[in-house]
Amino acid sequence: MTVKYSKREVMQYVQEEEIKFIRLAFCDVFGRQKNISIVATELPRAFEYGIAIDASAIAGFGDVAHSDLLLRPDPETLMLLPWRPEHGRVVRMFCSIVYPDGQPFPCDCRVLLKQAVACAEERGLQFLFGAEQEFYLFRRDENGEPTKIPHDRANYMDTAPEDKGENIRREICLTLEQMGIWPECAHHEEGPGQNEIDFRYSDPLTAADNAMTLQAIVKIIAERNGLCADFSPKPLEGKPGNGFHINMSVKSTDGLDHLPEMVAGVLDKVGEMTAFLNPTRESYSRLGGYKAPDYISWSKGNRSQLIRIPAAAGEYRRAELRSPDPMANPYLAFALMIYAGLYGIERHLEMPHPAEVDLYQADAETLVKFRRLPQNLQSACATAADSPFIQTYIPEAILAEYRKRA
Repeated sequence: MTVKYSKREVMQYVQEEEIKFIRLAFCDVFGRQKNISIVATELPRAFEYGIAIDASAIAGFGDVAHSDLLLRPDPETLMLLPWRPEHGRVVRMFCSIVYPDGQPFPCDCRVLLKQAVACAEERGLQFLFGAEQEFYLFRRDENGEPTKIPHDRANYMDTAPEDKGENIRREICLTLEQMGIWPECAHHEEGPGQNEIDFRYSDPLTAADNAMTLQAIVKIIAERNGLCADFSPKPLEGKPGNGFHINMSVKSTDGLDHLPEMVAGVLDKVGEMTAFLNPTRESYSRLGGYKAPDYISWSKGNRSQLIRIPAAAGEYRRAELRSPDPMANPYLAFALMIYAGLYGIERHLEMPHPAEVDLYQADAETLVKFRRLPQNLQSACATAADSPFIQTYIPEAILAEYRKRA
């Protein structure tokens, strides 16, 4: 398990381990990681008052007339950055974002996820998430600029020497372990130069933090090896896109199995959530091919479906949502999935009949029976904007930023 520190323990750790710099990390409304570094002597001030940032330069955070926000580090998220030099060591903490008067900033996506978790806990429910992220490794040219030339031409679960990403994945996993994060498995994916690293389930906040950390580590390790890591939804035309498959399960104090109701809720609300699960124009080039779903359906084992419920029992029983891609903000994605799950559980929704057909090969008569996901970002944003469900849980300022992208 990841060690969770108190403020006092962080201060002691920084002193004893001769830490020189602290990175205060957060993300914008699109899930792009940001940070500011402070020297160790500023840490007491960061804990007590927060560190000011200019929010006007960050998407969805404000304008020049309302530009002051403060970062307050979360001591439980302390992690050493092992790739930094031993002399002048660096640690990182994720932060909460507040106004100068101490009031929470409503577009702080990490806080939005915390609120969703608290809402579930009030109802005696605990949601757990496990993330699977795919990415491509591309070569760089003689000037060090990224190309679209894959690092290898291997296929699904191939081994070395065809799989040239084996040692890089190993280095990524070892680096994560040094940070107290334990990936579950890693392998080569279907596309040339495409890889996948999976995490075992954990609480929503840890799962989202780890998803953010993974992307950062992958890009750093790739660059150290003279390569470029690409998490975009469709890096190569005619090849598999990158997915961000999300495994979700639920535990209840009443001892009942609420997984079917949870899945029913997600199926009911997924169209309204799609703008946040697939937040770029390119996202919609991925859907509908290479095992990326296009229709709202579920199955026990069929990978052409939106939701798959793998054969598993006990603590491993889960549902896998297959439409999101790695450009999704994990904090928003997990928060919306929790609220959709609660919607299904509170209304005792029943799951539709499973779709045990290959929807990529199905005829028009079969496909007409299923609702489709939004076909482009503009449609997805319009669906979200018209949704009372989205309006309840996503601040208008965030939705407005997503609409600008469309």
